[in-house]
Amino acid sequence: MKELELKYGCNPNQKPARIYSQGELPFEVLNGKPGYINFMDALNGWQLVRELKAATGLPAAASFKHVSPAGAAVGVALTDILKKIYWVDDLEGIDDSLLACAYARARGADRMSSFGDFAALSDTCDVTTAKFLSTLVSDGVIAPDYEPAALEILKAKRKGGYNIIKIEPRYEPEMKSPETKQIFGITFEQNRNDTIITPSLLENIPTRLKNLPDEAKTDLIISLITLKYTQSNSVCYAYGGQAIGIGAGQQSRIHCTRLAGDKADNWYLRQNPKVMGLKFLDSLKPPEKDNAIDLYTSDDCINVLADGQWQNIFSQKPEEFTSSERRSWLDTLSGVSLGSDAFFPFGDNIDRAAKSGVKYIAQPGGSVRDDHVIKTCNQYDMVMAFTGLRLFHH
Repeated sequence: MKELELKYGCNPNQKPARIYSQGELPFEVLNGKPGYINFMDALNGWQLVRELKAATGLPAAASFKHVSPAGAAVGVALTDILKKIYWVDDLEGIDDSLLACAYARARGADRMSSFGDFAALSDTCDVTTAKFLSTLVSDGVIAPDYEPAALEILKAKRKGGYNIIKIEPRYEPEMKSPETKQIFGITFEQNRNDTIITPSLLENIPTRLKNLPDEAKTDLIISLITLKYTQSNSVCYAYGGQAIGIGAGQQSRIHCTRLAGDKADNWYLRQNPKVMGLKFLDSLKPPEKDNAIDLYTSDDCINVLADGQWQNIFSQKPEEFTSSERRSWLDTLSGVSLGSDAFFPFGDNIDRAAKSGVKYIAQPGGSVRDDHVIKTCNQYDMVMAFTGLRLFHH
């Protein structure tokens, strides 16, 4: 049996702590000393990006925080607008690294939640991705390998303490070994959720409209694979090859849908010309700009626009971004895909999804109110697939 001693468990008072395997550990710690939660994020994140890469054929990345993804994406080239809102418009080599594009998307979807994340990469970490990671507040990274120069860049991060894990990409858990965990001295056991998510899950379409474009299928697959590794209840909005809003760990499905929708809205509001034209002080760092943008695009905008406040953030006082302006801008977003890890019990979830431009939905189905949910989708001209697959994750 191989084991690795950890700094502590979920909290500093939970000592000792370790991870172990009946066989060889399938990874190597190249730098730092990852903790209990770090490894939970790393191993869940690795599974997510490995499945995204297998499903799409594209490099994939995830930004994990507290055992749920804050963002996940595949390697699609970035537009000039996305480069700017993800703070990579001056990153050398970004146009030549689809892996860096994937992580920029994953990190940029919900920048507030990604602060202090654990990054997961499906492919060998290149220099461009390492340079981007070196500028961010991040706890660590897991990848199948690292270019030598990229490894040196990452080793210098956090005064030499940045957590770097190299995982064996061919590793598969022994199928005869179920997953176990203990709660209050009681051992729980179950088989791994090894279901492979493919477009075949999207063939049962009960709505009036039936057409799912290839781009929507890809986004729905991204959302479902993301949900497979997100603490339930969970809902994921996806667009253009990436998650744009993830609602995790909510007790109510509608609260999940609202939370994820609000995050998707924030992602799109960042692209408004009024927001992109903000004149920040040169001394502000990206996380400080993110905080300011989050307030500026909300009903709490007075917190950054009041006299005595804006001078600490902006070189020029911005005009207010009114609620009506925000709503008008959000109404221009369309073609968003949404996945749910369990059935929608009421049509109110569909009503909320429509406010964030959702056109395509994938959910298990099986509610006693399926007819009402289908009817609500038809009212919004949405296409909805019943996957028949629940994706709870705890």
